[in-house]
Amino acid sequence: MRVYNFSAGPAVLPEEVLKEAADEMLDYQGSGMSVMEMSHRSKTYDKIIKDAEADLRDLMQIPDNYKVLFLQGGASSQFAMIPMNLMKNRVADYIVTGQWAKKAYQEACIYGKANKIASSEDKTFSYIPDCSDLPISEDADYVYICENNTIYGTKFKTLPNTKGKPLVADVSSCFLSEPVDVSKYGLIYGGVQKNIGPAGVVIVIIREDLITEDVLEGTPTMFKYKIHADNGSLYNTPPAYGIYICGKVFKWLKKRGGLEAMKEYNEKKAKILYDFLDESSLFQGTVRKEDRSLMNVPFVTGSEELDAKFIQEATAAGFVNLKGHRTVGGMRASIYNAMPIEGVEKLVEFMKEFEKNNA
Repeated sequence: MRVYNFSAGPAVLPEEVLKEAADEMLDYQGSGMSVMEMSHRSKTYDKIIKDAEADLRDLMQIPDNYKVLFLQGGASSQFAMIPMNLMKNRVADYIVTGQWAKKAYQEACIYGKANKIASSEDKTFSYIPDCSDLPISEDADYVYICENNTIYGTKFKTLPNTKGKPLVADVSSCFLSEPVDVSKYGLIYGGVQKNIGPAGVVIVIIREDLITEDVLEGTPTMFKYKIHADNGSLYNTPPAYGIYICGKVFKWLKKRGGLEAMKEYNEKKAKILYDFLDESSLFQGTVRKEDRSLMNVPFVTGSEELDAKFIQEATAAGFVNLKGHRTVGGMRASIYNAMPIEGVEKLVEFMKEFEKNNA
């Protein structure tokens, strides 16, 4: 029996995609082999990766002057790769709204002058600071954000005013959950293991003028965007099977009506849970209302003992991976694209019952 998996990542994938992949596991479309066993230089695989890119471009309406790169190393590799490739003046501005933005900022400090120009650490990252008029450095090469904060359940509803500097955004936990205007970013990237595919792939969408030979001295060949862009993400063996699954998820999203339809569905799902939290006498959300994420919903009872009891009973009832991150405590329900609406409805039913029994 499949459970309702509320994990923050690796996370729930569409059942339809998993079944298709299972059917093709031993013999991909008459090739006599699994995609796992296939040469990344073969015509069959070339079609898989090219179709995946074409579908992603279509879904996100990616402008022609942006490259799509399928890379390895997860989103965390980009904490170093971004400054190595983009920090021409050795200056960058960081908006720190959570653990991952903080890690990216700390990594950037190794390569140049990283300025923390705004932060919400004073209230355990429970809100998004006002970014309409920030002290952007004149010589900054870019301004960096983590757009949706997986751990803390916050989301930028309005992009920061970068005063003309390229915006770099980690969108790992809100990737393809709603429409996005790619032209507003210099670089947008995300690990796929939350909304798109299995762990091990990071997708980077980067404006062509930011891809140059002029990188920081000592940048490894594998860490140069130009190398990957010039080789169509095939400079070395890519995470081939992961990209194949991503491609299937892109097709699944298109079949469901694309990103507008996904946004509507995700809003409906999140509303069910947030509405309950707002009226509950036992459970409370931990995020300022206007900054709430559609993807990650942290909540607490106010008692560590009750939190632990809830997690234990929920797990036994088939609602798994609800334990909150250690920095927030309590619970967190990650309700990504592939979480069906009935999963959220049933979770709320269970929460109501728990509240009744533990009031």
